[in-house]
This record gives sequence, structure tokens and C-alpha cells, in this order.
Amino acid sequence: MPMLKKTTLALATTLAGLTLAAQTQANEVEVLHWWTSGGEARAANVLKELMEAEGYGWKDFAVAGGGGETAMTVLKSRAMSGNPPSAAQIKGPEIQEWGELGLLGSLNDVAEAEGWDALLPDVVADVMQYDGEYVAVPVNVHRVNWLWANPEVLDDAGVEMPTTLDELFEAGDAIREAGYIPLAHGGQAWQDATIFESVVIGSQGGEFYQRALVDLDPEALGGEQMVDALEEFKRLRELMDDGMSGRDWNIATGMVIDGEAAMQLMGDWAKGEFTARGLTAGEDYLCAPAPGTEDVFAFNIDSLAMFRVSDEDEQEAQQALARLVLEPTFQETFNLAKGSIPARPDLDMSEFDSCAQQSLSDFQRTAEEGGLVPSMAHGMAVRADIQGAIFDVVTNYFNDEDMQAEEAAERLVNAAEAASF
Repeated sequence: MPMLKKTTLALATTLAGLTLAAQTQANEVEVLHWWTSGGEARAANVLKELMEAEGYGWKDFAVAGGGGETAMTVLKSRAMSGNPPSAAQIKGPEIQEWGELGLLGSLNDVAEAEGWDALLPDVVADVMQYDGEYVAVPVNVHRVNWLWANPEVLDDAGVEMPTTLDELFEAGDAIREAGYIPLAHGGQAWQDATIFESVVIGSQGGEFYQRALVDLDPEALGGEQMVDALEEFKRLRELMDDGMSGRDWNIATGMVIDGEAAMQLMGDWAKGEFTARGLTAGEDYLCAPAPGTEDVFAFNIDSLAMFRVSDEDEQEAQQALARLVLEPTFQETFNLAKGSIPARPDLDMSEFDSCAQQSLSDFQRTAEEGGLVPSMAHGMAVRADIQGAIFDVVTNYFNDEDMQAEEAAERLVNAAEAASF
């Protein structure tokens, strides 16, 4: 049973006979989100100002805390009491779970008026819909499968940016000999999973990744290709330092910035650390798709889902909010601050750096040609309970010298099957 359903098992009876209208004033939206860091908060404030400029009220409901776990706890509590906010930052399969509970409102009218079907890639549009209706609007797109590097360290070691896993290991030897850490990493389960999915894509391709870590095909999860990917994944430990256990991702990024390490495999939010130091993409630091993944774009999308409300004025405000989220002003402002790219691929990218421009180009290409896939490691591919079970297998295998890849592959199959019930 999905984790969300477990925590809201009593929801149907609790909400019986209650109106689902949030306790907001007419023409006002209450928005629950976790964009609380400096740049994110400023960007979210732009959306508030755009709403107010059109005569709508904005009641900010910001809940600090990393990937939004605290915010989701608060949201479930509010929903259980029959008083959900107008809109909430929800992403990936959790949108479907809230939809199954009958709590999300339709955005089909604004989607049709604004041409969302033509504007959004099919893969992205599908995530925003439940039962054929738009119930959420995408705020941005993060690319997860990035490799970041310090060009001075690469030059000193006499190597170039690796484009395959074999090249990565070869470069790692030269970098180590030159006195640097080849690959900065933070030994946390989600970071291990981030690297793991890039290795699966880089060694076995996007179609296999889709079958294994999105569709959860047991033959793919437990087969020879997964065993090969797991072995490549564990080899990466040779490129890392002994002090990685428990290290935060931004500390690892700092090791690349400071020239202590050569490279880091991390999503495009890492770019914010380089930008904060006043560094220029393509000059002071380099970015490239994770080795072997140039034809695949593993995405993580932030989105706002709209809750079902009965007040017509509030419904109108929700529709306005959804429309403004996808308009160029907010898309550009928010994503320049976040390090991500706009959710709509048709915008002028002249204000964005070279990494973001490459990201959007690859986003457009993979959306058209295939290769645009949801990130398992970042909550876009599978339910939270399945993701957690996969995390456990991946990080235990990565940190256990004795566990063989065959055993880990078998555990992946068991994890997916056990969590499916």
C-alpha cells in the first residue's frame, strides 16, 4: 500500500460531509511550498507579486526543510482536517496519490486556454495529470545526470572531461596521480542513488533504465545488465575519498570549487554553489552530461498541485496562479535563481548560462527523439515507499565490500515487489 495512503487511511471518513474549501479570503490563494533558501524565496516572491498585480491575494505557507518531507507532513495534517491549502508543492507519483484520494482540482480550463498540450513535452504533461485532467502545473525542470568539473585540476592532471565511464576511470587514475580526489561525493543514501541511476543510464542506456527503475520490470532489475551496472557503480568508490561518509552534497561541490577534487556527479542545483562563488560556467567550471548519458535527460520537476475547493473566487485565483506559473516572467526569474531550466522549452535563454542553455537544448532534443526519463532518485519515477526500499539496497551494496552485485540485483527485485503490496 502506498505510503501516502497509509498515512491518510482515515481520510475518506474524516472528510465525509466536510467542504474542502481552504480557509482563505475570496480571491486569495494559500500556497504551501519549501522554497525557503535565499534565491528560491526571492523567486517565489515574484509569483506572489504577479498574483497581486492581477488583484489576487497570496497567503504564503513556506515550510523549510530540504526535500519537502516536513512540508508533506504538514500538508497531510491539513488535508486530514478537511482544510488543505489552495495549492501545494507536490511532485511526481505523489500527484497521482493525492488525485486518487479525490482531493485535487481540475486545471483543464486554463490548460486548454493556454495551450499546455502543445507547450509541454508529453512526458512532463503526463506527470501533471491525473485521470486525464491537469491537476498540477510544472514550475521548472532539473537535470539530474550532470558531471561538474574544475578545469584547472583536469589540466594539471592532463585529462579532458570524460564522456564515457571508461574514460572516467582512466581520468581518475591520472587525477589521483596528480594529487587530487577524482570524484567528490557525499555518502548519503540519496546521493548514492543519484550516482547509481546515472551509472545505470551511462552503462546500459535509457531504455534499460526505464524498464528497470521506472517500470520496475523484475527481469531488468535482476538481470545481467543490472549486475553489470551495479559492478560499475561500486567501482566508483575507487575514485572517492575515505571521508565521504555523511558529507552533504554542497560540501562535495565545494571540494571541486576549491580544487581539492576534480569532479562531482550531481544534479544542476550544484550550479548554485558555483554561482554563489562568482564563478562563470564554461570558464571557471565545466559541465557535461554524466558519462555515457548524453542522449538521456533524467528529470526532476517541481510543481504546484491545486486542491479541490468550492469557493468560486478561490477557484478563479487558482486558475490565475496556474497560468502565471507557466508564463515567461516567472519561468525565467525562478529558474535563473534555482539553477534549473524553464518547464516550457520555447523561452529565450539568452540570460541563462552555457550549462542551462545546453540543458534546455538536450531537454528539447530528448523530448522529441526519446530519452527524457523521470529520476528515480529524486521522486519522479516511483512511489516513496518503493524509492526508499531501492535506496536501502543501493547504499547498503555501495558501502558493503562483501556484497556481490548479483545479491544486490536480487534484493532490488525483492524491494520492488515487497513495496508494491
